[in-house]
Amino acid sequence: MKFQKTIIGGFLCLFLSLLISPVLSWGNMADKAVQAAQKYRGLTLNVTWNKGLMAQEVLLYSAPLWEQLTGIKINVVQLMIGETYPAIETESFEKSGRYDIFNIVPNRLIDCVRIGAIAPLDPYLDRYGYRAELDDIAQAFRQNWMSWDGKVYSIPDDGDVISLYYRRDLFEDPGNKRKFKAKYGYELAPPETWKSFDEIAGFFSDSYAPNLYGTAMIHDSLSFYFFEERFRTNGGRFFDAKSMKTAINSKIGVKTLEEMVNRQQLMPPGADKWGFMEVLSAFIGGKIAMTEFWPPLGRWSEGYGLDTEQLSWVPKSKVAGKVGYAITPGGYSGLSAGFGLSISAHSTQKEAAYLFIQWLTSRKISLERVQIPYSLRDPYRVSHFKSPAYRNRWPNAPEYLDLLQEISSGKRGLLDLSLIQINRYELALTEGLTAAFRGEATPQQALDTVAARWNRLTQAIGENEQRKAYRAWAALPNAYPR
Repeated sequence: MKFQKTIIGGFLCLFLSLLISPVLSWGNMADKAVQAAQKYRGLTLNVTWNKGLMAQEVLLYSAPLWEQLTGIKINVVQLMIGETYPAIETESFEKSGRYDIFNIVPNRLIDCVRIGAIAPLDPYLDRYGYRAELDDIAQAFRQNWMSWDGKVYSIPDDGDVISLYYRRDLFEDPGNKRKFKAKYGYELAPPETWKSFDEIAGFFSDSYAPNLYGTAMIHDSLSFYFFEERFRTNGGRFFDAKSMKTAINSKIGVKTLEEMVNRQQLMPPGADKWGFMEVLSAFIGGKIAMTEFWPPLGRWSEGYGLDTEQLSWVPKSKVAGKVGYAITPGGYSGLSAGFGLSISAHSTQKEAAYLFIQWLTSRKISLERVQIPYSLRDPYRVSHFKSPAYRNRWPNAPEYLDLLQEISSGKRGLLDLSLIQINRYELALTEGLTAAFRGEATPQQALDTVAARWNRLTQAIGENEQRKAYRAWAALPNAYPR
C-alpha cells in the first residue's frame, strides 16, 4: 500500500495543538513528568542517540515537543553504535558531567553498572509512581533489560527482535505448493526447522533464479546475533558454567556455522558480504523469498511510511500485501540489540533527565513514537501491540504485531549473551564468522580461533568474576530455550 505523507502532518497538528492549548490530554504518567519538569525550564539535557536515521525521531518530534511543553532543551549527541559504550566508559573515568542520558544496548547493562557509569532509577520510579505503568512493558524486556543486582538502571525504549519474513504469495501459490510437496513430501509452509528452511530456499532458488532466490541473510558486523540465536536452538551452550571454558567451537557450534556457510549457495551472488541495507532492499524489491530480520522490514515491506522524506532511501516496495510473518525456524527468535534509556551517574541534572525518560517512554508518548515510520523504535509495550490505531496501519498489521508480542512475551525470545566486556567477545565472534563466510577459514578453524580469543578474554577479565556474570545471565528465563 502507498503510505501518505499526511502522517507527518498529523504529528505536526498534534504539536501545534499543544502550542495553543494549556490542557494536556495525554496519560497521567506523561502529564506528571511534564508538570514536574516545569521547575527545570531553561536547562539543556545532553542525550546520546544512535547516529543517522535512528536519531531523526527525537530530533524532529520528541525533543521539540518536550521543549515546548517544559522549556527544557534536548541536545542530541549522535554516536555510531560502536562509539556509544566507549563514550560511556570514558565518562565513567573523567566524570565530566557532559552527558545526562545514555541510550544503551541492554546486554551492555552489566558493564555500565560495573564501571559506575549509570545511576539507579528506583528513587525516581517511586517518587513519581511510574512502576505500575512499567508492567505494560512486554515481559521479556521488563524482566531482562532493566535491572542488575536488584536495582533498575534502564527503561526499555525499543523492542528489537529478529523473526522470519516471507513471501506469502509464493508460499500460497498452488503450483509451488504442488511441486514442492511432490519433491519433498510435505506441505509448503513457513519453515519450523532450519532443515526445512534450506529445502524451501533451495526450491525457490531452483524455480526462480536469477529473478528471485530463496533467501539472503545479513553477513556483516551484525552476523553474530543470528549465529548466537541458531547456536542455542541447535542445543549449544556458550560456556561450561564450572570451568568457564567456552563451547563456542563444539560440534554444535561447528554444525551451526557450517549450516550458515552452506546456506550461501541458496542466496544471490555476492550475498556472502551483504549487510542490513542489501538484505532489506532485496526483500522489499521482490528478489528473495524469505529472510530473518528486525521489525522495520515488516513495516517497510508493506509500504508503511515510504513516502516520508526520511525514508526516501528505502526502495519502493514490490511486495506490499504479499508478506507473511513467523517465528524463526527452531521455535525461538532473538531479542537482538534493542535500546534502553539510562541516567549518567555523573549528570548534575539527574531528576530532569529522569523526567524526560519517563515522558518519552510513557504509555501514550511511546505509542506515538513507535508509529512514526522513520523512528526505528519498534513496539515494546503490550499497549503498543494492542493499539487499534497501530493495528489499522496496513491490512496485515495485526498479524505483524501479534508475532512481535508472542516473541517478546517471554515464551519465544532469546536474550543476547551478556558478559563483562561483551563487546570484545562479540567482535571476536564476528571476525570468526566473517572468515568462514568468505572462505578464509573452515567453520572449525574459524570457531577454534574464536574460542581461543574468548578463553583469553575470560582469563584477562578474571575467571571468577566472569563466571558470576555468566551464571547470572544464564539463570534468566530467556537466556536458553526452555
